[in-house]
Amino acid sequence: MYLDFQVKIPTESAGITRKKIKGTTYIYYAYEHNYNTEKGYTVPKNTTIGKCTEDGSELMYPNTNFLKFFPAEELPEIKGSVYRSGCLRAGAYFVLRKIIAEYRLDEMLGDIIGKNSGLFLDLVVYSIIAENNAGQYYPDYAYNHPLFTDRMKIYSDTKVSGFINSITRDQSLAFLDGWNEKQDHRQKIYISYDSTNKNCQAGDIDFVEYGHPKEDKGAPVINYSIAYDETNAKPLYYEDYPGSFVDVSQLQYTLERAGGYGYRNVGFILDRGYFSKENIHYMDKCGYEFIIMMKGMKELVKSLVLEVKGTFEEDRKYSIRDYKVSGTTVKKQLYPSDEKERYFHIFYSDRKKSLEHEAVEAKIDRMAECLHKHEGTKYEIKSGGFARYFDLVYYNKGKKDEKFMYGRELCDVINEEIRLCGYFVIITSEKMTAAQALERYKSRDASEKLFRGDKSYLGNKSFRVHTSESVQAKIFIEFVALIIRSRFYTCLKEQMQKSGKKNYMTVPAAIRELEKIELIRQSDRGYRMDYAVTATQKEILKAFNMTAANIRAQAAAMNEELMQIEKEG
Repeated sequence: MYLDFQVKIPTESAGITRKKIKGTTYIYYAYEHNYNTEKGYTVPKNTTIGKCTEDGSELMYPNTNFLKFFPAEELPEIKGSVYRSGCLRAGAYFVLRKIIAEYRLDEMLGDIIGKNSGLFLDLVVYSIIAENNAGQYYPDYAYNHPLFTDRMKIYSDTKVSGFINSITRDQSLAFLDGWNEKQDHRQKIYISYDSTNKNCQAGDIDFVEYGHPKEDKGAPVINYSIAYDETNAKPLYYEDYPGSFVDVSQLQYTLERAGGYGYRNVGFILDRGYFSKENIHYMDKCGYEFIIMMKGMKELVKSLVLEVKGTFEEDRKYSIRDYKVSGTTVKKQLYPSDEKERYFHIFYSDRKKSLEHEAVEAKIDRMAECLHKHEGTKYEIKSGGFARYFDLVYYNKGKKDEKFMYGRELCDVINEEIRLCGYFVIITSEKMTAAQALERYKSRDASEKLFRGDKSYLGNKSFRVHTSESVQAKIFIEFVALIIRSRFYTCLKEQMQKSGKKNYMTVPAAIRELEKIELIRQSDRGYRMDYAVTATQKEILKAFNMTAANIRAQAAAMNEELMQIEKEG
């Protein structure tokens, strides 16, 4: 695809050649040289990077290959006050800038990304504030927001696209190395590990595969996982891997990375999707503690529940009031060959029982209705789990005149399933009470909210990109955004708890409120606050140790910066 602007043709010394095809002169770049032993000389690998505007011209229309191989070249940019809105939404920017400075992310990214680190941060903040990650809409955001770019330059979507394509895997890995090096490796921490997948809607992407999407079945996906430090409430590292990989098989590789980053005194909090004998063995071998919701091994779960059923549910000493459940703990081996005894925490919830009981009844009703429709017909029930709950009766089964007659409920099976409603089991490797196990497992809420924020708030339900490099770059940008958003969430939550107003304000609502703090351009071309900071905004700012006076001071400083930019042109 050729882009709609012109650039200078790189010098021929850079491996540039011209080739005229059907009246059009194309520009080729030799991006690699391989020695051919048979011919005895070096053979270049060429690709087109653009086409001449006209014969003999020093200008060309570049294509996306030019953006890839010449990322340092200056691309068109929008600049000048005429292209900046007369109303800049600055409140959320001020808060997010403070978080960035506290984590020294601007310094880290400056060392890794270089001169375009400001644009990288703008894309990060854009994804948080605008709840979008589409590069083509970034100029609209930049038009009415303060920016991290040098002199607050507003770049075109073409420049943004080229920059994203220029971000390398080495740069993202360097960031993860630096970020994890800053963490306290002596502290005992619990890491919540979870994964999601994203639909990928375009392009030549070598690790996009038809795999196991959690939504939009049939779409090509990329799996994406995050390790989240529950103890300190921050994301630690991420990885992307092909869509065909299942979560349970990928876990061991992710745990290895924890050791690679220097985490030794660590436990993992995992959901039921990662429960397997192999993963348990691996964590034992590495010396990792774990807290994991049980999945599978239904007979073991059933026997555990039936073993303690009726001994704790109505006894107040087993009540865990914060979560409106009762819980007890037993110690035993996970499987016959298990070398260790584990702690099994069995929980019961009246609310969960009611919901699950109704779900079972609704399921049986749907099945019965379906079977009734096929009574007296030549129909063989082959799937759908009918045989588990019904005795399926046929006339002359296996013969030509075979007919399905009716289904008789297997009451013992259904009754047993109902008896198990309301119960769930968490297994831990180290000794703790049922209340402690549930509290730690529930700490996953922060990382789960992070994932919901990833898909819902950051606009990352799917990727619309053309190359593996751009996918990996977007995931990198997204991860930095998640670091900042997680800190925003934690600070906001703590402030609301202090004020006694639990669930008073969500992250998106807080950002929308802060976006109302605006700088208005006045007749002298200066930008100043048009309204005082409201009571609600002051409450939000408290979460970040900021005040109305602080906002006014930052607004004044920004006005001076913008006036200087205006003066210098």
